[in-house]
Amino acid sequence: MEAPRKAARSRTTTQDAVRDIKKYIRDNHLRTGDILPSETVLCEELGCSRSAIREAIRALVTLDIVEVRHGYGTFVSSMSLEPLINGMVFRTVLDNDTSVENMFYVVDTREILDLSLGAELIEVFTDSDRQALLDLVEKMREHNDRGEPFVAEDQAFHRTLLSRTKNPLIRELNDAFWRIQTEAQPLLNMAMPADIDQTIKAHIDIVEALSKGDAEAYRAAVLNHYAPFRRMIAGMLDEN
Repeated sequence: MEAPRKAARSRTTTQDAVRDIKKYIRDNHLRTGDILPSETVLCEELGCSRSAIREAIRALVTLDIVEVRHGYGTFVSSMSLEPLINGMVFRTVLDNDTSVENMFYVVDTREILDLSLGAELIEVFTDSDRQALLDLVEKMREHNDRGEPFVAEDQAFHRTLLSRTKNPLIRELNDAFWRIQTEAQPLLNMAMPADIDQTIKAHIDIVEALSKGDAEAYRAAVLNHYAPFRRMIAGMLDEN
């Protein structure tokens, strides 16, 4: 009697399905906003089980590679740095013994990014940029004088400042590390630095340095911008 033929092993793991869905997106040249096939079609195309496809879609949603619009289907997402931001915020605050030091590294990374952009920003800076940025600084100062936070204006300032840079990844990374610092700070019970006025003034100095094409003044302004945060964090590290 002939032994029964062993069934072909189907690939059902989530890891397989994640890899194959990403390959499907690449091979079919799908872009942000394009719709993916249904679960049934993906099962047939990729040789994965329905449960593996479903778990893979959940994983890819978490990675911001796809988004599920209920009643419409699954679409290629914008693939933002949101997973990086969420992971870095959690990593920064996870360990009480290292969280303050981790915040120092976040601030240090922001400063390094800003310093590296001086030459390009001078080259692309315009009078309209100057006015838009100074208007935002004035709103920061008004909020600060009333004892109010100026988070939205600060983010808008840094986004506007980098809006003309050629490298979109630099813009995204700069904004990502701004958000990591801003979201981690209250989780670590860090107040704004007592000398936050120096940071507000540094915003003006950054604008004026770029307007004059003065690279050294830009560098000094960036260092002054982060100095209050560095002092505050250094003080907390000394206390520990």
